[in-house]
Amino acid sequence: MTTTRSYADAPALAGTDLGWTDWFEITQDRVQLFADATDDQQWIHVDPERAASGPFGGPIAHGFLTLSLTVKFWTELFDLEGVSTKVNYGLDKVRFISPVPVGARVRMNAVIAEVAEVRGGYQFTVDQTIEIEGGTKPAVAARGLYRFYA
Repeated sequence: MTTTRSYADAPALAGTDLGWTDWFEITQDRVQLFADATDDQQWIHVDPERAASGPFGGPIAHGFLTLSLTVKFWTELFDLEGVSTKVNYGLDKVRFISPVPVGARVRMNAVIAEVAEVRGGYQFTVDQTIEIEGGTKPAVAARGLYRFYA
């Protein structure tokens, strides 16, 4: 569910736990599209037959594919009204903790760790955790930076 706040509320949002997104399935088609877009055709991602006898027992998503879902998930969890521009500003820290098997479902939790005023707007520092359904450890832990300009 999306948490929607107004621009005037931004400074008070530090510490807000936005909860969890819906589950999202990682398909082989999506992995292949990502491989094609990035020219990363590593067999552990794109060759299900070979990957079945590999270290993960089947094909896995690229770590950067899983990381890229933070943008989709972030917009699913949060919206700030009254802004002219929203920018994915970058990342401070990323860890790929567990591989995501093709066919698995993932979701993300986000906590707004900090809100800082920047020229023309606010920068949100967001602790993001992507988990795998039924997994014991997260797939990705990332600290994302998002800017909202008035």
